[in-house]
Amino acid sequence: MSGRIYSRKRRDGPTMADVATAAGVSPMTVSRVINGDARVLPATRDKVQEAIGRLGYVPNPAARNLAGARQCRLVLLHTNPSAAYLSEFLLGSLASARKSDAELIVEQHDSGESPAALAARLAAHRVDGVLLPPPLCDDEALLASLASQRLEVAQVATGAPASTAHAVFIDDEAAAFAMTMHLLEQGHRRIGYVSGSPDQSASHLRRRGYKRALKDFGIDIEEVLIVPGDYTYRSGLEAAERLLNPSIRPTAIFAANDDMAAAIVGAAHRMALDVPGTLSVCGFDDTAIATATWPELTTIRQPVSAMAHRAITILANSIRRKDGSQSIAMQRVLLPFELVRRGSDARLEAGT
Repeated sequence: MSGRIYSRKRRDGPTMADVATAAGVSPMTVSRVINGDARVLPATRDKVQEAIGRLGYVPNPAARNLAGARQCRLVLLHTNPSAAYLSEFLLGSLASARKSDAELIVEQHDSGESPAALAARLAAHRVDGVLLPPPLCDDEALLASLASQRLEVAQVATGAPASTAHAVFIDDEAAAFAMTMHLLEQGHRRIGYVSGSPDQSASHLRRRGYKRALKDFGIDIEEVLIVPGDYTYRSGLEAAERLLNPSIRPTAIFAANDDMAAAIVGAAHRMALDVPGTLSVCGFDDTAIATATWPELTTIRQPVSAMAHRAITILANSIRRKDGSQSIAMQRVLLPFELVRRGSDARLEAGT
């Protein structure tokens, strides 16, 4: 799937005056920073750039055109196995591209193309920046190749920000810890866990959060209750086959994404297990499938669309500052998560 977005929509975000107030400078100074005026003191420029990134300010397209600034070209590279996750990510990316007056190209990564060849091809097509959602956000060879071509890169939902890229993420370990603690506080003591792909840094952080919660609560970790997954619905079904075996069946299962959690709910229904009466099931991400499942999933809301939106804004602003020959610092943006309780989990009654 590929496409291009061109837009000149009316702005409804923060203004130059908002940036000036946040940075403690005049709007004229903000304008000079945006246009790369070398007369601005480095300390002042840093304050303005920090305010621009924090507020998500995008300069007015007409003003940029008058200043001779060009429209930047961004590529969203994807290979995510979850259609629900990708849909949320794409919505946020398209909305931000319109507001940022950026051309957005959506491209599925071809595993047969080497990272070096891909990076060279993007540079040859005058691409300015690359947006990397999971799992590509953790591909070290790809990150290195893109950096070698001097392309601006934004990693989204990574647990291991690279020194050569901007990064927008949540605290995956804290989120998994919060969900596991929620189940423990509901009386569950045998909690199964379905992990994500081992090649993604967030997978390791979520598993660590699950284990830390059990340890802090004084619960022994049962390795038999931890099964692998790869963020696909199919892997959730395979995990359910193991965890729902009567010989080891836990009272609750926490899956590292909603696709796998939804599969576990479906498998439980086929086995005539009541969810949440007999089995509580919780997910992660809060994508569309979380509310398309019955009962609707209790899950961790990762602001996928907002993360994509923020990453595009950072890329566009960074590229335009680079055009003004300004030094660019890699931004690290931590966004909040939320535990959303719906109908798929319940308190474990004594003696159950």
